[in-house]
Amino acid sequence: MLAARQTIRPRTAGISSRLLATSSYTAPTGFASRTPPYAHLLANLREVNHILGKPLTLAEKILYSHLCNPAESLANANGSLANIRGQEYLKLSPDRVAMQDASAQMALLQFMTCGMPLTVVPASIHCDHLIVGKEGAETDLAASISTNKEVFDFLESCGAKYGIQFWGPGSGIIHQIVLENFSVPGLMMLGTDSHTPNAGGLGAIAIGVGGADAVDALTGTPWELKAPKVLGVKLTGHLSGWTSPKDVITHLAGLLTVRGGTGYIVEYFGEGVESLSCTGMATICNMGAEIGATTSTFPYQLAHKRYLEATHRAPIAAIVDQVHRDTGFLAADAGAQYDKVVEVNLSTLEPHVNGPFTPDLSTPISQFGAVSKAENWPQTVSAGLIGSCTNSSYQDMSRAAHLMQQAADAGLRPKIPFFVTPGSEQIRATIARDGLIDVFEGQGAIVLANACGPCIGQWDRTDIAKTSSESNAIFTSFNRNFRARNDGNRETMNFLTSPDMVTAMIYSGDMGFNPVTDSITKEDGTAFKFVPPHGDDLPGQGFIAGRAEFYPEAEPQPQPSVEVSVSPTSDRLQLLEPFPAWNGEELATSVLLKVEGKCTTDHISAAGVWLKYKGHLENISNNTLIGAVNKETGEVNTAYDLDGLAYGIPELMIKWKKEHRPWCVVAEHNYGEGSAREHAALSPKFLGGSMLLVKSFARIHETNLKKQGMLPLTFADETDYDRIQGGDVLATKDLADMIARDGNNGGVLTVTVTKRDGTQFDIQCKHTMSKDQVDFFKAGSAINHIGNLKKQAA
Repeated sequence: MLAARQTIRPRTAGISSRLLATSSYTAPTGFASRTPPYAHLLANLREVNHILGKPLTLAEKILYSHLCNPAESLANANGSLANIRGQEYLKLSPDRVAMQDASAQMALLQFMTCGMPLTVVPASIHCDHLIVGKEGAETDLAASISTNKEVFDFLESCGAKYGIQFWGPGSGIIHQIVLENFSVPGLMMLGTDSHTPNAGGLGAIAIGVGGADAVDALTGTPWELKAPKVLGVKLTGHLSGWTSPKDVITHLAGLLTVRGGTGYIVEYFGEGVESLSCTGMATICNMGAEIGATTSTFPYQLAHKRYLEATHRAPIAAIVDQVHRDTGFLAADAGAQYDKVVEVNLSTLEPHVNGPFTPDLSTPISQFGAVSKAENWPQTVSAGLIGSCTNSSYQDMSRAAHLMQQAADAGLRPKIPFFVTPGSEQIRATIARDGLIDVFEGQGAIVLANACGPCIGQWDRTDIAKTSSESNAIFTSFNRNFRARNDGNRETMNFLTSPDMVTAMIYSGDMGFNPVTDSITKEDGTAFKFVPPHGDDLPGQGFIAGRAEFYPEAEPQPQPSVEVSVSPTSDRLQLLEPFPAWNGEELATSVLLKVEGKCTTDHISAAGVWLKYKGHLENISNNTLIGAVNKETGEVNTAYDLDGLAYGIPELMIKWKKEHRPWCVVAEHNYGEGSAREHAALSPKFLGGSMLLVKSFARIHETNLKKQGMLPLTFADETDYDRIQGGDVLATKDLADMIARDGNNGGVLTVTVTKRDGTQFDIQCKHTMSKDQVDFFKAGSAINHIGNLKKQAA
């Protein structure tokens, strides 16, 4: 149940009385770039406590301790956190940046325009998105390296030139590598991927952003975030049997919906936290992105210390332990208040299955069979897939192997194809040593490369054609299940659940099978029933690194002599031209498309085969909104010119750009839900868009639009959506005044709607532009603005 503004009283005493510790908390030798600057953070927090005088949640303690200037960001508090949460923009100094290969291309192309010789904060590049899963790790990896050599070479040269750690193809999934190497309690990190919050499982504040936001941190420019509210999730009881950490977040997604966490950081607390593994907490934080949360985090636990030690960071674990012992920094203050509280009893929680087509359609496994029949979903499962950044830990893999060994001992074989994706080279090597891969492959599983693969659409599926019009069901341990996301087929229904449920399901293939209660009939007529899965949190013999070639230099130094070249004839990479600055006039835009229903970043900037163009803005822009549904006709990827002729959506955008006709898109709720896909903002800007008017935005996408100099507006009255049609002209009336006031005009703009017959009416729209975001708009983009500042400082 939900309750507003509840107070919790954790066992840790308030930090305000414990911040006078004299230790400098010096980073251990060899770990300087991987240890948060605790002494500085605690000094900052003393100033924050002096200004606010209120107990803080853990999320606020970490976030506010990273303020560039606490007095400036918290000036309007006036003794109440309510005046900050959801109200004020914070200017922050993150500790680290992580970039995956698909988004790193554009982030680095933007960073290059700033003319800096190195990054201000430690950063890493991870080659995980461009590897297609099909036949198995060795074959797939070789093929992907050959196909993407130009991009990988570009990223590696950028890493060498600017001193950025480069994790090459096959090293692992960005979020698993971050958890194993960089995430630390109290850290604040930005990552160019929406599932960056995975690192919150190790007590960090890790936020998914677009490439332009990453450039803020890379250049030492204060990064801006509207102060989130804090949603507390109280965990009671303990997990047992078939229930896993995945079920905590799939259950919460059903309670809160894909918009329920928007504007919030989710902070977990309660005695139930103590029963979770560190990687289990990471799974929960990872899928916080599916409820729209800014990020999620957990208080410091013994499980964190054990995980740091197991992943070869014992010196950091000792510092973390000392910091928390001395100051209580890494847990909420006694008396801290949450804006909302949700309680989950782990002892009574049962496994859940979420989907299809949205991650918040949640069904307990005990009801899933009946629901699947009532909804007329396919009654057979066509494939099972485990792994991904969400569920590829040693614990996940060992529980799945335990189930497969039971089946093997009973003489059973999987009835459907089964794919396993290890999260990192460390995980792969360790589960190989411990015999888990032998179990998987002995049962016919295909073990894919240490990469994202099918989870993000990099699945060369051969059993069902992408063009098939027949529905099919797959069970996965992934985090998203939008149409066509995994295999390019809009009729594939992806049901999200734990690796345990997926693994059990492959031996039945029946949508009505419930492994908690049901048996499988063997060929000899006898019944087989799984016992609940068991797996170790951490390997008993410790982790092993695996193949040395997958590990970069620990502390790379910039090499200015390295040349980063981009061929002018490349169809994969393209240097950027600055977007034009605002001309000082009101916007007058024609409605190119009125979008119906869910419009995620997958709809706006499709992944899959399009990922190869992530570094080429012109080429990738040919996918803009090709998944969107036209509200007026029900057609996908179809928009109509003013003369009534039909075009593909990007084709009409290109036509109107050539005709110098600025355009806008009108859409419904949570526009831009899903991945932190910067191209979903870059491409519309590149193709001549200037404004978006929607019922509501997903947080990352709204920020990305602002970074690219777009004007994101929401309806003050949502019924005005019904009054607008394609071809209408939307013209702002008081944009110039809002800009002149640095966005401080009450958050409202008037827009005049001119219909095709010449009739007009005004509607009220809302904006959330801060002073800095106004500067981005005036300059044409955030990168233009940063470049201007650097030139002025030179």
